[in-house]
Amino acid sequence: MAEWQEAGPGQQPLPYPFYIDIVTKRYFDGVDNKALQQVLDCFTDDAILTEVTSNTVHDGKEAIAAMFTRLLSDFSSIWHGNFVHVADPQSNSICSQFTVLITPNGGSELRYENANRFYLKGDRFHRVYVYMSGDNLLKEGEL
Repeated sequence: MAEWQEAGPGQQPLPYPFYIDIVTKRYFDGVDNKALQQVLDCFTDDAILTEVTSNTVHDGKEAIAAMFTRLLSDFSSIWHGNFVHVADPQSNSICSQFTVLITPNGGSELRYENANRFYLKGDRFHRVYVYMSGDNLLKEGEL
């Protein structure tokens, strides 16, 4: 296969339900239940996660793991729901719009209305773009 490109040629389409499953039943379920390894299993080793609204880039699985370690420790509860998905098997990608209810340790619940664009390489996230309605919660963690 030629060099990988987001939605580029050579993508191998997966069954439509796979895209919904990896986003909701694996990725966001892992975040909401603070199951770090479950979350990381959704990413390729050289994945890049970008929080677009603040241009925060987490380059590689190690940086993504550090970011999620920080997120999961800084918040006492996290919930993602009210999903609206548009999956495109031909480009091996999915766009998800959703609500986030998240409570900082010792703080009050915050509500976000976010959207993510996931590009897969094979059956794992290779590029993820996060659009947040409020302050960036996906800050860098310690490597």
